Amino acid sequence: MDHPSNPDPVLEILVGTVFLVMVIFVHGVGIRSISLRFSKSWASVTNATPHWRLNLMLAVTIAALAILHFTETLIWAVPLYARAIIPSMRDSYYYVLESYTTLGEGNVSLPDRWRLLGPIIGMSGLFTFGWTGSVLVSIMTDFGKFDRLQAKREQREEGKAES
Repeated sequence: MDHPSNPDPVLEILVGTVFLVMVIFVHGVGIRSISLRFSKSWASVTNATPHWRLNLMLAVTIAALAILHFTETLIWAVPLYARAIIPSMRDSYYYVLESYTTLGEGNVSLPDRWRLLGPIIGMSGLFTFGWTGSVLVSIMTDFGKFDRLQAKREQREEGKAES
């Protein structure tokens, strides 16, 4: 077996898989926490809730999701830097962001013996962004239902005022 700084492909895939599972687990815990907090806030929404409060709830939820993704990318970047696979933390984080978002246009690359980690980092981004997208769809569905109910109430009130 090769030295850990020069792994064979099987070790490289195993290491990548461990981090992939860890990142997806962190994402699951984070998504659950964010969703729970949103649900608790949403439960207190009434007809009298001002629009700015609804927009603030949405903004805080989106910010929490973004922070979750930044945390997950740190889970990848710190070991790459700590093991000197990429020599600077800034370059390590840049590389991970490029891979995680599947943009892949960066000028920072992994050494040949660690290059399989790049696609695994990309897989973790695909999983987590897909999951985040589904949460945002669910949240926006709640907003849409609320807005439709509000519009129906306003329409009924206008009908009563005209009678």
